[in-house]
Amino acid sequence: MIKVLFVCLGNICRSPSAEGAFRKLVEEQGLLDQIEIDSAGTHAYHVGSPPDDRAQQAASRRGIDMSGMRGRRVDEGDFYIFDYVLAMDESNEYHLREMAPAEQIHKIELFLNYAPERSEIEVPDPYYGGHTGFEQVLDMIEDASEGLLTDIKSRL
Repeated sequence: MIKVLFVCLGNICRSPSAEGAFRKLVEEQGLLDQIEIDSAGTHAYHVGSPPDDRAQQAASRRGIDMSGMRGRRVDEGDFYIFDYVLAMDESNEYHLREMAPAEQIHKIELFLNYAPERSEIEVPDPYYGGHTGFEQVLDMIEDASEGLLTDIKSRL
């Protein structure tokens, strides 16, 4: 079983969008029994909250259901449980590296490393923008999800 954790700041926009989009892709490939997927935030701002309505609406238009997700904060145990700890941006990657036990830091990387065809290195936070930002974020997430799944398949 390969375990993947997507991480953003509050776990209500980018990381649950990545969790949902990646889960959909993994399910379409028939690999849900081999890949576990979760998301979390580096801060506890929205623990217990559902994903942002705009994120849910954008995801729903792509056939992704995020309605059952709830925000949570990364904890130290996550670094031992998950094989991939994927940050949406450099700020969250930094916070993860500060939180992680030294022997687990190697698992942390930027999610967009799996979308080498994209010029961006960070998935921007769409929270303070309009609806189009959530669509752009999903475009980036879907591209990186394809690359991530290819990498995971090589390990299965």
